[in-house]
Amino acid sequence: MFTVMADPSFSIWERTALWSVLGIAVLGLLYAVFLSVEVLGKDQGTEAMRRVSRAIRVGANAYLNRQFRAIALLILVLAGLLYFTAGEQHIAIGRACAFLMGSIFSASVGFVGMNLAVQGNVRVAAASRTSFAEALKIAYRTGTITGMLTDGLGLLGGTLIFMVYGEQAYEVLLGFGFGGTLLALFMRVGGGIYTKAADVGADLVGKFEKNIPEDDPRNAATIADNVGDNVGDCAGMAADIFESYEVTIVSAMILGWASFGHKGVIFPLLVRAVGVLSSIVGTYLVKTSEEARAAMKAIHLGFTVSALVSIVGFCVIGYFYLRFPDAAALPAWVSLGISGLDMRPVWTTMVGIGLAVAINYLTDYFTAPEKPPVQFVARATQTGHATTIINGLAVGLESSVWAILVIALAVFGSFLIYQGTNPTYIAYGVAMCGIGMLTLTGNNISMDVFGPVSDNANGIGEMVRLDKRARQTLADLDACGNTTKAITKGIAIGSAVIAAVSLFNAFITDIAKFTGQTYEAIVPLLSISEPLVFIGFLIGGAVPFLFSSMTIRAVGRAAFLIVQEVRAQFKDKAIWEGTKTPGIILSGQLLAVFMANAGGAWDNAKKFVEDGHYGGKGSEAHKASITGDTVGDPLKDTAGPALNPLIKVMNMVALLALPFIVRYEKGNPVIWLVVLAGLVVLGVVIYRSKQESAEALKWQAAAD
Repeated sequence: MFTVMADPSFSIWERTALWSVLGIAVLGLLYAVFLSVEVLGKDQGTEAMRRVSRAIRVGANAYLNRQFRAIALLILVLAGLLYFTAGEQHIAIGRACAFLMGSIFSASVGFVGMNLAVQGNVRVAAASRTSFAEALKIAYRTGTITGMLTDGLGLLGGTLIFMVYGEQAYEVLLGFGFGGTLLALFMRVGGGIYTKAADVGADLVGKFEKNIPEDDPRNAATIADNVGDNVGDCAGMAADIFESYEVTIVSAMILGWASFGHKGVIFPLLVRAVGVLSSIVGTYLVKTSEEARAAMKAIHLGFTVSALVSIVGFCVIGYFYLRFPDAAALPAWVSLGISGLDMRPVWTTMVGIGLAVAINYLTDYFTAPEKPPVQFVARATQTGHATTIINGLAVGLESSVWAILVIALAVFGSFLIYQGTNPTYIAYGVAMCGIGMLTLTGNNISMDVFGPVSDNANGIGEMVRLDKRARQTLADLDACGNTTKAITKGIAIGSAVIAAVSLFNAFITDIAKFTGQTYEAIVPLLSISEPLVFIGFLIGGAVPFLFSSMTIRAVGRAAFLIVQEVRAQFKDKAIWEGTKTPGIILSGQLLAVFMANAGGAWDNAKKFVEDGHYGGKGSEAHKASITGDTVGDPLKDTAGPALNPLIKVMNMVALLALPFIVRYEKGNPVIWLVVLAGLVVLGVVIYRSKQESAEALKWQAAAD
């Protein structure tokens, strides 16, 4: 069954290492179970708090069940089609089965993680009545459950496939990565549209028209808004980073085998195993004292500890494992003076860690309430709605430039480390940069899920009218959660770009393999001076704008219906009085960072004003900040995050379609039939995205 275990080219140490990696993946899952038991054992508060939490949980499960039913048939159809994308039968079967496994793992991460998140929120709200430190610990550990599920399942799937298929594992892993990628796209887009339609609808009627607080129980969209926080920021982000986790493994394996043989494949798995261990250490250390109340400082400390543990682990593994007896003499900074030692994969992995840390602090700078960019936007609220929007756009655009610079610097650093070598080695260095960047997946997702858990807890506190001290604790955690969500979005966007670059290099390697040419011979054919290649660049650059237009339009269309429903329910005097419950790749990267950080800056500028600055709640500055937040919501939580899986889906589809394309010569009618079919599907999708729903037309007819 396990091909690698019977292959004599793998040493006993390597076989033992693979079993150890498998064991560490299981350890990560057991840590998630341990934290689940700990969190679920905490106090759930009053009956009123439990009632609100149940409503959020029922709504979130209803949404995910509906979404999974909608895409189940598509998953089965695609699994069948994937069978025909591979030549050998056992690879074809493996790829189809791996696709199903990737889809199931991705769905499980989202579903289980979200269920724990909606049960953790009420416990955070309950803890806020007595302790800031305890509320922070529960919220962060609830997020860590999802993080370790992602880490553990991702490593488990990748390692099992490699142990079964050995040298051919990367061909099967394409299916595994595509399964995770496809689910992430659906969960990101669907969850983002749901959450922001509810959020925008709740804000427009509740805050603007009725002048009532956020999360007021009389607002019919309040529960839907809290449900959306979980399906978008918890389930969606977990699936998003899960796919990046797998996509970087796929590209590293393809390029690693071409560069270093089996050592180039096993080393990324060992790096990921170190990441699981370091995430366990770092996430467990996230604590603060009652006096300090320094949530962000504690989270940064945990992240830094994990990064340092990872770096030490990389160096130790590299020192003992990356020995190549037949290698030519290498410079001292590569070999450390030891014959045959090649530490370059370690250095490129460390570049990835550095990139993650840089994006962490960069995003914190542009979105944290106490930092100059957010205060710049907050000051603009004093002069009206338009200046608030203008300053938010300026902050978002500037943040995109810095983000692309640090990513470019990381890619350039990986290039310099392998400068003067075979281009495949350079490509492997970039892939290892991506592996290093996502080493701290457990920490990254912990930070992200911490956001919706804190947001929901804050909403529960508002709805059940907790005391002032508890409300301030929840508001502080919510503001911190906004920043951690923005940080994770930045890391997700950066990892998507690195993964896309790695997949592009893997794409070239596969072209060389299928055509019998060398990597160096293929690269000149993809020159931008070639008209067809340039046209491809133009079309590819336009896709994120079209996709963003469609997702934002969908938010607007759904928000219209929610606004009408909330207005209708506010006409019921019993609801108003509170006696009745209401019923309920480049351009892509630049655009995604701009939308994520601009939205985050507007959101925290609103929080800054609500803390009592510039007139506080109810002031004209507050109303202007709400406008900025409302505009930013669909950008930072729908269109921007949805570009991450889009970037990777396009690359994965290209890799999977490559054998089919190479099989037919240029000008073959089969190719044109496929192109025509694609254009028809695209046309139908664009047409449908512009159509108003029957409910919206009904509302419009009644208004006229």
